[in-house]
Amino acid sequence: GNDTSKLKTLVSEWVNREFKPNPPVDMDDKHTRGFINDACGKLLCPTELDWNSPAVRAGIRDRAEGYIVTDLSFPAYLYEKYTANSDNLEEGLFKGKILIQSYKAVFTSPSSAKDVEGDGDGADVIENNRRAKKTTSTIKVKKHVAQIIKMDKVSPRSIAYIACQVRFALSSITSWRSVDGDFDYVQFWQTIVDFFERPPGRDAQRRVTRLLEWWTR
Repeated sequence: GNDTSKLKTLVSEWVNREFKPNPPVDMDDKHTRGFINDACGKLLCPTELDWNSPAVRAGIRDRAEGYIVTDLSFPAYLYEKYTANSDNLEEGLFKGKILIQSYKAVFTSPSSAKDVEGDGDGADVIENNRRAKKTTSTIKVKKHVAQIIKMDKVSPRSIAYIACQVRFALSSITSWRSVDGDFDYVQFWQTIVDFFERPPGRDAQRRVTRLLEWWTR
């Protein structure tokens, strides 16, 4: 509940700062989010669809055939620069700025989330722990979650958890539920965990290991 309410506010701030939607995303009213909002819609849009096309936006909003958004597609916010390469769908996956900012806000601290200049920045769990240890020896500081749970590296399940939280923060539903229309959060979480924990073959395993190292560094 705490992570959800924290990200509800922070995600709206980040979206407003980055996309400058008019009207801006309301911090409190979730009814103005989701696909009716152009900025939230762009981030929630499955990467195989082009949100810039008026036909796509209308199709998604009307839940027309061919435009129904389910947990089977990865949304744009998971990707670096919020765009997928149709020839290589793994390129930039799980490197979306808003995903990393949210991870830092929950597991390290909201101020470390501000440091995410965007693309190319991992979650710096190791660096944050190191910095926090140094500070703790001199003054009493509030420990961040990653320290408290002795988290020294980023796990697939923690990424999947944040991916679900970000999707909820961008959506228009006001209370947490495992199925939102055609989108099943439990399946979405499982798909992300499987991507990391059950890669198909050695090359995929190497890519996943590199990605997790990038997140942790």
